[in-house]
Amino acid sequence: MKNSTRIQAICFDLDGTLLDTLADIGNAANAALLRFNLPTHPLESYRYFVGEGASRLMEKILPQACTSDEWRAQLLEAFEEEYALGWKQQTCLYAGIADLLDELTQATWPLAVLSNKPDAFTQQCVQHFLGSWPFRIVRGQQAGIPRKPDPIGMQLIAQELSLPVEALCLIGDTSVDMQTATNAGSCPIGVSWGFRKVEELQEHGARLVVDSPAELITWLRKQHAEFS
Repeated sequence: MKNSTRIQAICFDLDGTLLDTLADIGNAANAALLRFNLPTHPLESYRYFVGEGASRLMEKILPQACTSDEWRAQLLEAFEEEYALGWKQQTCLYAGIADLLDELTQATWPLAVLSNKPDAFTQQCVQHFLGSWPFRIVRGQQAGIPRKPDPIGMQLIAQELSLPVEALCLIGDTSVDMQTATNAGSCPIGVSWGFRKVEELQEHGARLVVDSPAELITWLRKQHAEFS
């Protein structure tokens, strides 16, 4: 994206960006595996399993001997049941996110969420943890709409906001988010407090990687000042 393009709206990834959901996702996935007497994984391993949607998560955590579509479907059903029971046990906002969203709301930035998390869980998490802020659009993974890194999600959000997709930035914590923004022609911004390493974000096109929500506020203020 050209540096001269004015950013007019902000789209966030959810898991690993706004919310620390790792423990609840990992615990639900491990509980699903235990239903079938399958081996579980350390919670830290889920940092590298999540990010591409629930179906892909199942593919990654299943043993090699259990990779059929039937196994994946059964495990996905079990995971969704377990996650429905425990999605808010340990999940919380990352430090500084509330202040960031307060600042963006006060400055009247249009806000959106684009996640590969199943849409029902995405809506539930945003309403429960982030309901104090006016997100214009909240979109999780839905049937018939390709998941990130396909650009269609960003394109649909831009269309709904009546903005060119180049005027959006996507803030996220994985290579999938950086690729999504790049594929759409939007501005990819990485965060270092999420699930993946800074190097991964930089290697996949991050225009900037911030270490704190406060640093993101500073960068956005600078962007606004350049065009005011």
